Parts: sequence; structure tokens; C-alpha cells
Amino acid sequence: MRLIILLSGLLALILAATMPVSADEAELRAVIAKFSEAKKFSQTEAVIEELQALGDTDAVPTLNALSDGLLQVRESDGAVFIIKGDGETVDLLDPLTREAAGTAPGADLRKVKVKNSIRRLIADVVSGLTLRARNSAVRLEAAETMFSRPDPAMIATLDGVIAEETDAGVKTAFMQARAAAVLQSDLPEADKLDAIALMRDRGGRDVLPILTAIGASTQSDAIRAASREAIASIEESMMFWDAGQNILYGVSLGSVLLLAAIGLAITFGVMGVINMAHGEMVMLGAYTTFVVQEFIRTSAPWAFDYSLAIALPLAFCVSGAAGLVMERGIIRFLYGRPLETLLATWGVSLILQQAVRTIFGPTNREVGNPSWMSGSFEVGELLITTNRLWIVVFSGVVFAILLLVLKRTRFGLQMRAVTQNRPMASSMGIATPWVDAFTFALGSGIAGIAGVALSQIDNVSPNLGQGYIIDSFMVVVFGGVGNLWGTLVGAMTLGIANKFLEPYAGAVLAKIFILVLIILFIQKRPRGLFALKGRSVEA
Repeated sequence: MRLIILLSGLLALILAATMPVSADEAELRAVIAKFSEAKKFSQTEAVIEELQALGDTDAVPTLNALSDGLLQVRESDGAVFIIKGDGETVDLLDPLTREAAGTAPGADLRKVKVKNSIRRLIADVVSGLTLRARNSAVRLEAAETMFSRPDPAMIATLDGVIAEETDAGVKTAFMQARAAAVLQSDLPEADKLDAIALMRDRGGRDVLPILTAIGASTQSDAIRAASREAIASIEESMMFWDAGQNILYGVSLGSVLLLAAIGLAITFGVMGVINMAHGEMVMLGAYTTFVVQEFIRTSAPWAFDYSLAIALPLAFCVSGAAGLVMERGIIRFLYGRPLETLLATWGVSLILQQAVRTIFGPTNREVGNPSWMSGSFEVGELLITTNRLWIVVFSGVVFAILLLVLKRTRFGLQMRAVTQNRPMASSMGIATPWVDAFTFALGSGIAGIAGVALSQIDNVSPNLGQGYIIDSFMVVVFGGVGNLWGTLVGAMTLGIANKFLEPYAGAVLAKIFILVLIILFIQKRPRGLFALKGRSVEA
């Protein structure tokens, strides 16, 4: 038993001796405590230099607070704190952990005085500490910051950290930051030519201003020629990245058009109804999302990240029910009369818009992004926003589910039979009026869940649906009435074409040009890209 206790004690001593954190923290706190004795600027500078010598990034918050005038000394005991607030009583924060350490009267505190030269010294020390941070992500961020704000005075410091760096990616970033600083320095021509080569290898839009500046300011023909060649190489590479970005934006727009048009493709294909109120079904889905989020904000804010999952089935039911009522109450009396159907559904759209204005007001309503749909990330030079990426995925899932319903369910079989040959389907015992009703409800419900997605990227207002109804009809006509694959291809084609035309013609002219192309296209193929097959359809 005594042997076990002895071994345990020995192990504890060994662990205590090999743990540097507490010793480092104690040493760091001892140096920070010296600020209480710094009455002169030279003494403050000496303490800053001691912190620099320790090389511990935990000192960065203290140094930043000192630079901002927030590092103060409590007169009663000489303790050093970061203060928060500016009233008679201020909050005290621990200078290392920034945890709350009580309060104190402002009169009992003395500010550690600084001047501009000390602030510059602090900036240099903080840069040096972050460049040598233990965490490679911190070092990489510091390198990128120095690249964006090149300073020739930091070249010697960068030389030191480059020699010490073991992470290949971080080392490359340091070398690129050094190259940016070299191009603003008075170093020899050979060094600047090497720096230009590094800039060319890095590429990207942020390099172009640096190379343009050195090419315009230098007297050296070699540097000027090298910078021109590097700019030409980067611009050629950027053309491919820009094309990729346009395709990405086009796929994103195409996914939005697919969600807005896919329900219309079903109703138009099965029933031949030009539903001008389809956009309002999208609007109802968006407002359902708003109502769900408002309820969650007031009643269960912890569940906000689940708001879209809750809103999706509700939006489908609300818009689907509205579509079912509209078909049973109005449209079923107008089959075979396209002009009257168009006018009736247009009137319904006006009624729904005014009803929403009366209930929710005419102004835009805020619909927030859940945390998992917020932010963006980069892949090379491509900027990908998370909410757009999720909408692309969501539209693909909706398309796959709808395709499964049409191909693998009894209702889908009946719907396809009615689409291809209504009289024959009726003679086989299919209740075509109810197929029409539920098809219209399905198309409206899909428009509702499209509204849930659109609420994440567009303003939720009574006019939300009007911005997509024309585009939806263009997608349906171009792809082929009632054909889901045609709707998919049509939406993606129009989305990508629109994004490639916008930089040259502008948003409005691009849409007009696309419309003209579709008019010319349907002159040659009136049934669209993928025409439906069947006796009734072909007749």
C-alpha cells in the first residue's frame, strides 16, 4: 500500500515537472504584474519587450488592451486588470483569461499610459507573437494578414519565422507575405524578381493590385516585364475560375427555377391549366416559414435551427390545401377554356396578394438562416455560400422524390395515364376529376416548399411569387410541358445561360435575350426539348 502511495506521489511530481502550462502562465502573470510598477514610458516598453521575449501568444489580449487604453492597475493592491465599461464602477477582467474578476470603482484604478510609439511597438510584438503561435491556424491567419498589409520592416521577422516553420502550408504563406513586403521595399532587383515569381505561383485577385503597383512604380525593365507576364498568367487562370463561378451561380439559379417551376410543370402537363396564381403558392410557403420562425422565436428559441424542418411539411400542406380549394372551387369549371382559366387564376393571385398584405403588411418580413445554412467557404477562387449550396441539394432531393412518386406509385401511374390519354384513362376507371384535383394540390404543395427555400435567399413579401412566375413558364415551355427531366434541363440551361450573359448585358437585358432565344426555339420545337408521348398529347 505504501509502495502504491509512493509511486502515485512520484508520478504526480513527474507530471507536475513536465507540464509547462502552469509554469508558463505563472511566468507570464509575473511579467504582466510589472505593469503596475511602470510609471514611465521606458518602463512600459521594457515590460512589453519582456513579454515579447517569452514568445507566448496568451499575452496578446493583454497587449491589445494596453494599446486600447483598457489595461489598468488597481491602486489598493497593484493588481493588473483589463477593464470593461466606463461608469463610476467598472467590470474587471483577468488579463490572461478575460474572465470576470469582480468590479471596482473607477477612482481606484490607474491606467497604464501609452503613446503612439508604444502602440507601434505593441503592433510589432503582437505580429511577432502570432507568427510564432503554437496553433498553425493562428500562424496561417497572421501570414494572410501580413500579406494583405505588407510592411518592409517585417521582412527580417518573416525570415526568422520562415526558417523556424515546420508546417509546409504555413511556410508557403509566410514566404508569400515576405514576397509582398519585398515588392514594397528597396531590396535588389533579383529579390523582387523572385518575389514576383512567388506572386505568380500564388495567383488570385488579391495579387493583381500588388503586381500592378510594382509594374507602375519601378524603373527596371526586367521587373516591369516580369510583372506583366505574371499578371497575364494570373488573368488567364482567373478566366477559368470566373467561368466556374458563373456555372456555380447558374446551377444555383437553376435550382431556384427548378423548385419554382416543377409544380407548374405537373399541373400544366396534366391539366393544361395556365395557373397565374402559381407564384402565390410559392409566396404562401415563404410566409408559412415566417410564421413558424416567429412562433419559435417567441416560444422555443432553442429550436430555431429546426425551423425549416418544421416549416417544410406545413408549407406543403398550406399551399397544397389552397391549390385543392382553388381547383375544386374554380378551375374544374373552366377546363377547355384557357383564356378564362388564365384570367380566373390571375384574379386569384391578386386576391391572395391582397390578403397577405392585409394580414402581414406590405413590407418585407425577416426570415432568418439557421446556423447550418449560414456563412460561406472558398474552394480555390470559387466562393460558395452555404444557403445556396443547401438549396441546390434540396432541389435535387425534391426532384428525386417527385420522380419516384410519378414512376413508382399508383397515383403517379394514374397521373401519367391522364396526361397521355385522358379519355382512355377515364374509360379504364380512373377518376380523372380527382386526379386533376390532387395533381393541382401536389403542384401547389411543391410550390409551397419552394417558398421555404426561397425565403432563405430572397425577400419575403406579397410580391415574392411575381418574380418567378414568368421564369417558371419559360422553364416549363423550354423543357417540355409536363416532363420533369425537361424541366430540370430547362431550369439549369436557363440559369447558367443567364449568369453568363449578365456580366455583358446586365440582368434585365440578359432576361430579355433569353426570352427572345426561347421564342425562336419554340418556333422550331413547339413542344420543347422533351415532348411528351401519347395519343392525346400528339393530337
